[in-house]
Amino acid sequence: MTPIRYGMIGGGQGAFIGGVHRTAAAIAGQWQLVAGAFSSTPEKSRASGAEIGVPADRTYGSWAEMLEREKALPADQRIEVVAIVTPNHMHAPPAIAALEAGFDVIIDKPLADTLANAQSIADAAARSGRKIAVTHTYTGYPLVKQARAMIASGELGAVRRVMVKYTQDWLSRADDIAGNKQAEWRVDPARSGEAGAFGDIGTHAANLVEFITGERIAAICAELNMLPGRRIDDDGAALFRLSGGGKGTLTASQVCVGDANDLAISVYCADASLHWRQEEPNTLTVGRRDRPTELWNAGANRAYLPADLLAIQRTPGGHPEGYLEAFANIYAAFGRAIRGIASDSGEPGFATMDDAIAGMKFIRASLESSRQGAVWVDLSTIS
Repeated sequence: MTPIRYGMIGGGQGAFIGGVHRTAAAIAGQWQLVAGAFSSTPEKSRASGAEIGVPADRTYGSWAEMLEREKALPADQRIEVVAIVTPNHMHAPPAIAALEAGFDVIIDKPLADTLANAQSIADAAARSGRKIAVTHTYTGYPLVKQARAMIASGELGAVRRVMVKYTQDWLSRADDIAGNKQAEWRVDPARSGEAGAFGDIGTHAANLVEFITGERIAAICAELNMLPGRRIDDDGAALFRLSGGGKGTLTASQVCVGDANDLAISVYCADASLHWRQEEPNTLTVGRRDRPTELWNAGANRAYLPADLLAIQRTPGGHPEGYLEAFANIYAAFGRAIRGIASDSGEPGFATMDDAIAGMKFIRASLESSRQGAVWVDLSTIS
């Protein structure tokens, strides 16, 4: 497969997720960063480009300049894809412009700051016919895909209950925000969007539920909270109902002291249960009532895993792969889609517009429920 030339918007000096995207693309192996507008400040963008190693004549002072100048280059030189790694409020304008300019797009989650802006991105993708992927990282883990396959096969029975939590502690103190670029925009509704923790990590938890179970969250009853002096949620919990009839609980918090990045999910079906934790991603536990508990391990030489999962692992069992490799699997899958190579796993390997819009409706429904005193909200009523 020929390398995919891409340009990045955002992700310059002081950013976290931009470096993650660049590393993931490099691990995936078929991506080449050739251009970028790495900051809304032209001087910072140029300095960032120099640090990253992007040529000066392909490092731009704004995303609009990048799209205009790249589009004017010969087809065999210009970028093919735009990676958007900006704060949420700056997702929609460059994404829509890139799609309309004829570029494919890979974009960090959530899709946008508001449901309306997210829908505008989805509409632009449909109009333009371009491809777009959203990086819900945790679906890139091999054993998360194995969990999905086991439930889809019916061997575990119908889904009855799901318990998912995503808890962190990096915003647990009042002084965690000052001087912290990542914290500052996440607690600012003008940049983060409609939700804080529920938008930032709650969407990951909700997406993981839907990916593994193969069902949508149909209704939610949520209570969101925030520390004194803050304007946006940093903690919350919810009950939810799945489209297939199962029930669940979801907790998302960035103020749980002692939890660094604890994403964990348990799915209880009629005949067995599944348990996976992101901090120990290379093991999947299957619990049964009348048989010993099973412990599945990741690894490129674990012959009991299906061929499509062996193919996305790089090291033998006992040599842990993690967050960056899962992210790389998303880049690799999107690269194959761009090159017209069909997925052999039954799912695209990245979050689609339907997945992303479902995530935005989850955010809106959670907010509406909490504002009304934790009432049940049907997601079909959200528009």
